[in-house]
Amino acid sequence: MEKRRLISENDKPIRIAVDAMGGDFAPAEIVKGAVLAAEHKGIEIILVGIKKEIVKYLPQKDTSHLPIRYVEASQLITNEENPAFAIYRKPDASIVVASKLVKSGEADAVISAGSTGAMATSAIQFIGKIEGISRPAIGSPIDVLAPNTILIDCGANVDCKPHQLLSFGIAGSVYSKKLLNIGNPKVALLNIGSELGKGNQAIKASYPLFEKSNLNFIGFVEGNDILCGRADVVVCDGFVGNILMKFYESIGPRAEEYLKVKIKGKIPMIGPVKKLFKDVFSLTQMSQTTSIGGGLLWGVNGIAMVMHGNIKAEQAARTIVRARDTVNADVVNYLKEEMTKINDN
Repeated sequence: MEKRRLISENDKPIRIAVDAMGGDFAPAEIVKGAVLAAEHKGIEIILVGIKKEIVKYLPQKDTSHLPIRYVEASQLITNEENPAFAIYRKPDASIVVASKLVKSGEADAVISAGSTGAMATSAIQFIGKIEGISRPAIGSPIDVLAPNTILIDCGANVDCKPHQLLSFGIAGSVYSKKLLNIGNPKVALLNIGSELGKGNQAIKASYPLFEKSNLNFIGFVEGNDILCGRADVVVCDGFVGNILMKFYESIGPRAEEYLKVKIKGKIPMIGPVKKLFKDVFSLTQMSQTTSIGGGLLWGVNGIAMVMHGNIKAEQAARTIVRARDTVNADVVNYLKEEMTKINDN
């Protein structure tokens, strides 16, 4: 087992390679977010992309005192492209160049709001995977209604085998321990029922693997258990997880619209009422309100984070700060240790 990297406030800043060209509002919002993040202690920003485009969106205030530098990348990968083909056809794409900075040791983490597939493919190809994990997964807390519950996988893998679901559970447990400070996280498999006979073949075959592991496995949970905090880590494949996450994020805006129709002309939209609507709207908007703002790609042999495509500056800044904290928490080596324990059993 390789020695852990113990990091203190006296160490050098954590270097974050930011794909400035990825995202619905890139490079404008990504650059603005990077500048906000650079004002935090212990962070150095490496903006990767087309420099002449990046500098257009630097704030009017002087940023020369901030730890920001640039690495030129002349290409970008869109959501419409096949990720596997794109990273080979476009070797100078911003996400490829940013991932290679982590591989070479020039950066400690990489972040992108671009194509999730391109981010995952680049990270796997150029940073590598942790031994025992065949498919890295995206883990994210279910803010705001269940902030201490991790859902994993949130969209990196569509079809999963039982041993892959087990690795997701291990990663989610490490997430809970190291980033949410939960001592012995309760891990569950998401299913259509709590009975052992329920579920598809992959879920049913996964159950005995989880039982034999050293995880605090509590069995199956259903959709109506998630927000109740019955489990700290809810494991599913990325097909289910991505649908669930996007449905959850739609609840706040739809509830706001519904309430507006119901009270139109009856209650003035001022003061406490106006604040209530704002709170309702933000209730499930994970990508807009969470202090994390993005999902960690667990299983990669380094820190790689995927941001929502529609992320704005403030949320991008929070994601970058979280990336710093994730590096400091040494989660990659902790996950390696947990995988070793499983493999030894």
